[in-house]
Amino acid sequence: MSSKSKQKIKNRRVTFSFEATEAKEVILMGNFNDWNLKKHPMKRDENGMWNKTVMLSPGKYEYKFLVDGQWREDPRNDRLCPNCFGTQNNLLELTIS
Repeated sequence: MSSKSKQKIKNRRVTFSFEATEAKEVILMGNFNDWNLKKHPMKRDENGMWNKTVMLSPGKYEYKFLVDGQWREDPRNDRLCPNCFGTQNNLLELTIS
C-alpha cells in the first residue's frame, strides 16, 4: 500500500462554550468522553462564558453540559437527537476535511 492511498485522518480542535454567569461548575459531557464527569471540566472566563477545547476525530458525537448538577442543551447548536432518558442531546458531526 502506498503512502498516498492511506490518508491520515486528522483530529480537529473543537471548542465548546456555554454561557452561565451564575454557575459554579460546568462540565462538558458526551460520548467522546464516555459521559465521564471528571474528563472535561470547563473553565470560566471573566465574562461568565465557560469554555473547553477538545481534540476530536471525524465522526458523529452527542453531548450536553452539566451545569451545577443540571443537564443543559447547547443553545448555540440546534441539532438535537433523542436520548434514552426521554430528553435530547446535542449532535455534532465532524467531517473529514
